[in-house]
Amino acid sequence: MSDLKFRDDNAVRPSRSFKLDRTNAKMMGVCAGIGRYFGIDTTLVRVGFVLGTLLGFGSLILIYLAIGLIAD
Repeated sequence: MSDLKFRDDNAVRPSRSFKLDRTNAKMMGVCAGIGRYFGIDTTLVRVGFVLGTLLGFGSLILIYLAIGLIAD
């Protein structure tokens, strides 16, 4: 037999969901929402989106708009 023990205190956890952060938003709140969801600085997310847009020939703009229109 194994010595596995199951704890019931963590049995039910509320799932966290992604939401746009309109209070810290510059445009639609997508980058602020991503930063809040992953617990990272919003400025780093914004810089990542700008670099990804420039290096990806604008493809992240479509992803940004899709997230902004679908989320929340």
